[in-house]
Amino acid sequence: MNSTAPLAERMRPITLDELVGQEHLTGKGSILRTAIEQGNIPSMILWGPPGVGKTTIANIIANTLSVPYFQLSAISSGVKDVREVIEEAKQTSGSILFIDEIHRFNKGQQDALLGAVEKGIITLIGATTENPSFEVNSALLSRCQVYVLRPLQEKGLKELLHQAITKDEILKQNKIELKETEALLNISGGDARKLLNLLELIVTSTNKKEITITDDYVMNVAQKKIALYDKQGEQHYDIISAFIKSMRGSDPNGAVYWLARMIEGGEDVKFIARRMLIFASEDVGNANPNALLLANATFDAVSKIGYPESRIILSQCATYLASSVKSNAAVVAIMEAQQAVQQNGDLPVPLHIRNAPTKLMKDLDYGKNYQYSHLGEGNFIEQEYLPEKLAGTAFYKPGNNARENELRKFLKERWKGKYNY
Repeated sequence: MNSTAPLAERMRPITLDELVGQEHLTGKGSILRTAIEQGNIPSMILWGPPGVGKTTIANIIANTLSVPYFQLSAISSGVKDVREVIEEAKQTSGSILFIDEIHRFNKGQQDALLGAVEKGIITLIGATTENPSFEVNSALLSRCQVYVLRPLQEKGLKELLHQAITKDEILKQNKIELKETEALLNISGGDARKLLNLLELIVTSTNKKEITITDDYVMNVAQKKIALYDKQGEQHYDIISAFIKSMRGSDPNGAVYWLARMIEGGEDVKFIARRMLIFASEDVGNANPNALLLANATFDAVSKIGYPESRIILSQCATYLASSVKSNAAVVAIMEAQQAVQQNGDLPVPLHIRNAPTKLMKDLDYGKNYQYSHLGEGNFIEQEYLPEKLAGTAFYKPGNNARENELRKFLKERWKGKYNY
């Protein structure tokens, strides 16, 4: 390996056994490993967060099968590049085309791949950090197997650090003691590439041959030397986290600043809009239902026009969300309801609210005692809708704001103390 290459590249695994953290895909007997060993891999989409092994898996597949291998980045490649690869692949057999950040390809670019995948001219391996169900055309997605890569856990990240300081030919020239690792792990955010390159930055920041790595030392070096925004996505999740937390903290100034950082860094416009769409329900919710409408309209609008004009629409939505009254009652409600499902299993549906499509079921009282709410005063008749074991459980607890205080008053009047509102 070229000594001028970054540490993450020098340490890139070349076999499945060297890959850390994706044993469900690459371990003995796993579906992907079996396909590789049999030399019969399908076209696939590798979906997972940054730095967990998507590109590495594609490289390992190509090296293991010893087939022609082409690599494109959706950030810098267009339809012309795709067609050139396809024409070249027609001259050989079994060619693999790896496309990084495939979610950034538009419909036309993805359609250019479809015929070659269908005819077997290429085996496509796409890598994405975004849900392929939303970002990959259904026709192309239906011809690909989706493999989900997991975020790297603390054990795997520490293993990578140990391998780097003991096996890398350059780092081995120093005596490195990993006294503390929390700062390294936190800054890297589970991204193996970011972790290893940060380790290299720490080591090369001093001329000493004996280096003791502590959390304070890491933070001191990192704050001085980490780039403001890496257009290839190194701080992709750090910046979006700052953006979301600024909106959650009702600071439109912070929100629009971090938005500007993402725009200047070339962030995907739909990625930003999608996060605001989630935020509108997760952090504003029923305190201001218009927030979801505006966020949805924003996503639709920026999907149509893109940069540079979309920055104005993004700014309008971000400042509105940041300035809006907040409530996380909706997300708390569904989390508590899911927890109840996980703890109690599949509790039976009360007979009176079951569907009764047959005479036998009607004879067994399915739906017999159900009371049609619209026949009651104010379109309400009190009856039980939860399984018996969970009767009286209030999952949704309205937040303390004008809109949800109205909802709380309404629900209290309806249920007269049955639920703790």
